[in-house]
Amino acid sequence: MRLLCIVMTVFLAGSLCLGWADSLEAIRENSGNITSVRADFVQEKHLKILVRPLISKGIFVFQAPGSLRWEYRTPIQSLLLLHDGKMHKFVQHEGKLVEDRSMGMDAMRVVSQEISQWLSGNFTDNPTFQAELKPGRKIVLTPRSKGLGKLISRIELQLSEQPGLMDSVTIFEGKDSYTRLIFTNAVLNTTISPAVFTEK
Repeated sequence: MRLLCIVMTVFLAGSLCLGWADSLEAIRENSGNITSVRADFVQEKHLKILVRPLISKGIFVFQAPGSLRWEYRTPIQSLLLLHDGKMHKFVQHEGKLVEDRSMGMDAMRVVSQEISQWLSGNFTDNPTFQAELKPGRKIVLTPRSKGLGKLISRIELQLSEQPGLMDSVTIFEGKDSYTRLIFTNAVLNTTISPAVFTEK
């Protein structure tokens, strides 16, 4: 769950990276132009013990300043909603989505703090990740703490040629394990009903 939350914040951060600038500061200056993002995603889970990656598909919806819908549709349904500072997770059980209340308040607070950092385009002052802008529209994020570094060695954001969008996010969890999210059919700055972020 913690990994999923980090992935969400990373995607939001990348969605705000407009201008395809040559510095992190310039990216931050352009961070206020995105009001909403809708996209499909494919998640590839790569493990050394697997012949082929585990594939999941779903949709992602974001509305500024902090509403989020992260929905897995196949092969197993699950849903995470964030709205008005409250987070709810739903998992598939006996053919229905039921709320999973096992996620503690500490995780919610961490996610909220991260989202506010990413949405401000604040890469240089972020206390959780150190960011480096690489050639080819790539941002590499390295955990600042040893504790988080045991979970994630680095995250790579691949910016799209189209301003305001991401092509992919890759989370390296160890020497032989990584998760890649590939985003397609993205639409920016459309009107989104608040119900999208509150209803299953």
